[in-house]
Amino acid sequence: MTRIRRGYIARRRRAKVRLFASSFRGAHSRLTRTIIQQKIRALVSSHRDRDRQKRDFRRLWITRINAVIRENGVCYSYSRLIHNLYKRQLLLNRKILAQIAILNRNCLFMISNEIIK
Repeated sequence: MTRIRRGYIARRRRAKVRLFASSFRGAHSRLTRTIIQQKIRALVSSHRDRDRQKRDFRRLWITRINAVIRENGVCYSYSRLIHNLYKRQLLLNRKILAQIAILNRNCLFMISNEIIK
């Protein structure tokens, strides 16, 4: 029986997977089975960490706002500031408040003093 040469489709698929894993180290970038396993693992990690990144940034913003508010020395805390913002219906999200806290502290102090009154 004559030998049948395989087509190019499987080779093309493996080459595409190899391009994805070209930056991996050792067998993770050379052996097809290991490459596929590492690709699955990498995609799972990236999906999980996109959610985690949102969580981490929110925590960072809250920490920055709290630090600047407490530095003012009015015995004021982050939770009271956010509560009073909601009571006054001032719609400033935490990202914007954190940027104001870093770049222009006087502006944040003015906002907090205005809320207290």
